[in-house]
Amino acid sequence: MSLATQIKPISYLKSNAADIVKEFAVNPESIIITQNGEAKMVVMEIGAYEQQQETMALLKLLSLGRQELEQGKFQSADDFFKEMDAPA
Repeated sequence: MSLATQIKPISYLKSNAADIVKEFAVNPESIIITQNGEAKMVVMEIGAYEQQQETMALLKLLSLGRQELEQGKFQSADDFFKEMDAPA
């Protein structure tokens, strides 16, 4: 993805919204929208957004797991399976 070709002013978004939506079917690359020369927002295809959200959720779970491991909040696999096999 070449960011240079995906940076557009807000006037482009206003004038070409329908064309942008159609283009996502062929080219799902995100578009960076600028206002007064500054990047202000990103327009992206919904599938890419959903995938990004899932990725962020998984990364958060991994981070939380790492924190718990560092804090000693874990049990051995043997203890876990013994607990799971124990009658309720």
